[in-house]
Amino acid sequence: MSRTVLITGGTSGIGRAIAEAFIADQAEVFITGRHPDTVERTAKEMGAHGVVCDAGSPERVAALADRLGELDVLVNAAGGLPEAASDDLAPLDGLLAQWHSSLSQNLLTAVLTTASVQEKLTGGGSVISIGSIGAERRGGSYGAAKAALAAWNASTSAELAPKGVTCNVISAGFIAGTNFFQGRMTDDRRGALVAETHNKRAGTVEDIAQTAFFLASPGARHITGQTIHVNGGAFTTR
Repeated sequence: MSRTVLITGGTSGIGRAIAEAFIADQAEVFITGRHPDTVERTAKEMGAHGVVCDAGSPERVAALADRLGELDVLVNAAGGLPEAASDDLAPLDGLLAQWHSSLSQNLLTAVLTTASVQEKLTGGGSVISIGSIGAERRGGSYGAAKAALAAWNASTSAELAPKGVTCNVISAGFIAGTNFFQGRMTDDRRGALVAETHNKRAGTVEDIAQTAFFLASPGARHITGQTIHVNGGAFTTR
């Protein structure tokens, strides 16, 4: 029986790879993004349903939920580094804007989307949120938001468990082939991140996609409220 899957931030990088994994399993997949052209193009390329939605907007996520029937899997993949604050702002105002941006993109997108669709989640369903190694090491406002995501996930797991819904976070280490670093990754930095791993390679979007696919599988029904680290053995406490 085909599953219905919703993936926020599903137009590129990790979100797109997760969408492709579920599509390969014949799931009906909905992907969201903020830019109409990108959403339309990506959905057409993959054979998914594309919905333009800012997952940080209560009005937009409510409208998104209204379009959906029963939902088997929700993947909260929307997120990213904070938007640069305007140079016109006073230092503390700029700092506040940075933190608001991090929390909105990396925590509130998951909170709002999950709340909007939780009544549609089927028994045996799954909520999977994409976290980061930055939650435990020098992550600044971005890492703090991802740490809050893990705390929120634990409480949401307890709330949804009576319905038979599991909730887990995938804490990703360095993943190559995404636009996360916005072109600012240097060769030295990349080399240092790879050197920290035990297997001496960067992670791939497929590594995260296959972990997400497993967490939504029958074999993972007793895994909930957890943060699953996928970082090649990189130390998470430095």
